[in-house]
Amino acid sequence: MSNQHIFELVVSNVREVVPELENHDFSRTDSLRDLGANSIDRAEIIMLTLESLSLRIPLVELAGAKNLDELVIAIHAKSHQ
Repeated sequence: MSNQHIFELVVSNVREVVPELENHDFSRTDSLRDLGANSIDRAEIIMLTLESLSLRIPLVELAGAKNLDELVIAIHAKSHQ
């Protein structure tokens, strides 16, 4: 799976969990927190993404991601371990 594929999944899940962002033009530098996603929203977005990719990664291992790009890179790296 490519970083672009993971990014698209994350964006799709953000739009599902935070419907107010349906028409937002997402950038890899966007922060889920800055977009208005609370901690429960962020956890749900990440869990939905991991489920879509059939991955089991502890959420704590992805907690350091400051923006969508860092989250995508972390998921991609963990998927190849």
